[in-house]
Amino acid sequence: MQKKVLIVDDEPGMRELLEIVLAAEGYTVTSSQDIEEACDLLKKNAYDVVVTDLRIGNDSEAGMELLSWMQSNTLNTASIMMTAHGSVENAIEAMKRGATDYILKPFKNDEIKILIQRAIEQNDLLRENLTLKKEQAKLGHTKNMIGNSNAIIQVQDMIRRVAVLPSTIAIQGESGSGKELVARSVHQLSDRADKPFVAINCGGIPENLLESELFGHKKGAFTSAFENKRGLFEAANGGTLFLDEIGEMPLALQVKLLRVLDNQVVTPLGGTESINVDVRLISATNRNLEEMAKTGTFREDLYYRLNVIPLTVPPLRDRKEDIPLLVRHFVKSHSEKMGRNAIHINPDAMDALSNYNWPGNVRELGNVVERAVALCAGEEMVLGDLPNNILDAAQIAGPPSSTALPADGLDIEALIADIEKGLIQQALSKTRHSQKKAAELLGLTPRSLRYRLQKYELGNDDEF
Repeated sequence: MQKKVLIVDDEPGMRELLEIVLAAEGYTVTSSQDIEEACDLLKKNAYDVVVTDLRIGNDSEAGMELLSWMQSNTLNTASIMMTAHGSVENAIEAMKRGATDYILKPFKNDEIKILIQRAIEQNDLLRENLTLKKEQAKLGHTKNMIGNSNAIIQVQDMIRRVAVLPSTIAIQGESGSGKELVARSVHQLSDRADKPFVAINCGGIPENLLESELFGHKKGAFTSAFENKRGLFEAANGGTLFLDEIGEMPLALQVKLLRVLDNQVVTPLGGTESINVDVRLISATNRNLEEMAKTGTFREDLYYRLNVIPLTVPPLRDRKEDIPLLVRHFVKSHSEKMGRNAIHINPDAMDALSNYNWPGNVRELGNVVERAVALCAGEEMVLGDLPNNILDAAQIAGPPSSTALPADGLDIEALIADIEKGLIQQALSKTRHSQKKAAELLGLTPRSLRYRLQKYELGNDDEF
């Protein structure tokens, strides 16, 4: 593919010379005699190199102004500054404004050809590096969603597919399942990644303040409006606005939100002038908006406007195979924050965490692990570091309160071992020594049962 070069110079002879020399080298050459025309050409076309004179007409800084304009518009285009009045100061200033190189007039044809070739090679390398970084960033942002279950892999794949689209996204999922993490991943993989990501919980703000938070207000719009306030739509301009728990939004405010989505303009409370905004909206809820729309507690037209691309985040109980990965991640993270050495997780403690149903999902798991790390006395997290509700659910609480303590005491660890060994033997007998069925009968994972079989020297762990 031919490389494109734009020549900006007010001397017809110089433009004609460069057109002939560079065309002979296989470049597609366009020329301009003033800055305004050059800017228009750059808006409409993608050039590989811009070669501009420093002085154009009576403007001795025209070339610098063009470089500044290219910088402010973040054009990925190499640039070379030409001048008949060279100085070290000019060269330095040109480089500060993004010039790839600098050349003094008059110059030899080979000199400008070498500079242009070098500028293109450097720019191509820069573009390749940027592309590579973007690809690595994409992987990184989806890997923030820890897990290798089919359920979470499907969510990651969906995120990659929809991130590049401009459509609204509605995330459905239970509280604590990671809806905001999904929204942030979508934003970071989109072409809006370098713009703001703004999040608000619609259920956590009083109704009379939510409208002001979203759309802003003018001084004096209400009693406590002592100054102008910019709304979150305006703050998120060019980026993404995440409305969490949108099912809690009042019906009156839903009408105004729908108008913003349709027209991409907001009007602050107490204001008369509308503000244009370019915002991608991602909403989330743990409620069934479709049912709410049917019963009239959520606007049906807004529901369809939000639900262009639905995305469901699975609860933790539906991807229990991810729990060990999440536990290790949280243990490492919280240990580092607390300045502790690496903590090992006892197999029984891991089994208890894996068997729990987690109604609070990943958020609850993270809180439980943080508590356990804080309470852990040594470098191993054991059952005693976990909350009672986790232990009760795993059926590993202590012996019944009706058990009488002998007068001369007892060896409690030996007693518990005998009880556990006897229950395992009963389960194996009832299931005709099917270890898989015995594990299910005991409410254990296969790994946990294998651990106990080895501990008590029972059976052959190859029977799974």
